Amino acid sequence: MRSAARVVATLATAGLLATGVGAISNVTRSGRYLYNADGTRFFIKGIAYQTQGDVSTDPNNPFLEPSTFVDSLADGAGCTRDLPFLQQLGVNAIRAYSVDASLNHDSCMNTFSQAGIYTIIDLSLPVNGSIDRASPAWSTNLLDLYLETINAFSKYDNVLAYNVGNEVVIAANGTAAAAFIKAAARDTKSYLTSIGSSALVGYAAIDADDSWLVPFANYLSCDTTGQNSGATALDLFGLNNYEWCGDAQPSAYADKNGAFAGYNIPAYFSEFGCITSPPRLWTEVATMFASPMTDIWSGGLAFSYFPATSSQGQFGMVTISSDNTTVTTSDDFTRLQAEYGNVTFVNSPSAPGSTTFPSCPTANSTFLASQSLPPTPNDNSCNCLESSLACQFTPTTSNTSAIVGPLLDTACGLLGQVNGNCDAIAADGAAGTYGPVSFCNPSIKLSYVMDQYYEATNRVATSCSFGGNATINSQAPSAASASAAASSCLSNPDATFVPSPPATLSGSSPTGSSSGSGSSGNKDNGASTLSNKEAMMGMVLATVFSVAGGLFALA
Repeated sequence: MRSAARVVATLATAGLLATGVGAISNVTRSGRYLYNADGTRFFIKGIAYQTQGDVSTDPNNPFLEPSTFVDSLADGAGCTRDLPFLQQLGVNAIRAYSVDASLNHDSCMNTFSQAGIYTIIDLSLPVNGSIDRASPAWSTNLLDLYLETINAFSKYDNVLAYNVGNEVVIAANGTAAAAFIKAAARDTKSYLTSIGSSALVGYAAIDADDSWLVPFANYLSCDTTGQNSGATALDLFGLNNYEWCGDAQPSAYADKNGAFAGYNIPAYFSEFGCITSPPRLWTEVATMFASPMTDIWSGGLAFSYFPATSSQGQFGMVTISSDNTTVTTSDDFTRLQAEYGNVTFVNSPSAPGSTTFPSCPTANSTFLASQSLPPTPNDNSCNCLESSLACQFTPTTSNTSAIVGPLLDTACGLLGQVNGNCDAIAADGAAGTYGPVSFCNPSIKLSYVMDQYYEATNRVATSCSFGGNATINSQAPSAASASAAASSCLSNPDATFVPSPPATLSGSSPTGSSSGSGSSGNKDNGASTLSNKEAMMGMVLATVFSVAGGLFALA
């Protein structure tokens, strides 16, 4: 280990904190490669940059995914502290897994922009701010969360890409969730286009058996219309790959190279750096940035700058002192620095090409996703529906994420006893069927089911209680008009359109914080957005707890 000197504000790099215009060139996707503004190939040579939050030890969390997060891009002092070390590594990109849209990111983003460092921003949040693996949905609370984050970062010139998910699908029997990932990519892309953003839309996949991983990757980059349209396709596919362990040989990548040799969009290693055969020598770097891999892949991100706990063990290349001012690097850091320092980017092909979007793979026993995608979540429709309901969810606790699932179990069970069902809130990515209320946030889904039971029992007052968690809405339409009112609100539940960001409201902030006592992030006295609050409300529908799409999830 070697200890670095204390980083102080008088560093020459401190001048980088001023807001700059045009500090970094634009990177675009052309064909299956990334290109700089001057037409040369762009390769991601980066590192994961996220202080790990609290790790859940729940038995349903086998990857030890964090249950909270620390927004490292809101810690201006920390970014200034870390910049010299990122520059020593020679990285041109960092990946942030969780950010809080209500905080201020100017200092970090401008510091990195002036230094020529791009950012890849994951739009999801831990546990309940992600597409749920066990009960996937693409709903208003997630879309709003994604758009709020994009709005917070759209002013920065060094956002290379936004990830709509990380390791949501981890096995063949979960591939139906791909339909929801693809819908998220569609709506995120259309919104970015509407605001004039050139940022790419990506996804980071777990490395897995090619029998389902390959069709899954092809599905995320395909055209569901058969008209060579990229409207529902990713721009950038990431693979969290750890198959090179110790001092392996280039043949370690032979299977993955073969599987992605004809891929139609840029692909890269969104995580790499196996720890199962220590020490980490990082000799894969020389192979990754040389032919034939440069014909297939566009670089990668080493995992991880900060310490990170996983089911495989401890990752990380630096430690930060308790007062958050001093960085101590490890031998992992030194070896990666040497390997990254030897990288020379190739410029082949030098001429950007066009992207083709093939037809989508057919569902089968190992790949389940339908080509029929969920609609665009519609806040106006959901809010209209909620106002028309005679029985509404009014929780007795602020910890709604702990009660939504059990209450839905209860409400759906009661509804079944009176010959009703919960089909209207259900979404099935394998069958390609999506109930008219399936895109609403969990609280509105719960209100809808509660109201269905209340109506089925002829509005008996005791039917709108649910342990004191429901209240009769005196402003609702009469029983005779209720169905028509609800149908009017959901007159076009299958529509796709360019989404609009939600209105900003005051409230409690999401389960995150800026990092360190020297943070320059503005906490806004707990101010947050509607989307952040609802994201924390929970995506659980029929289960009390299920692990959502991975944050720091390592294969």
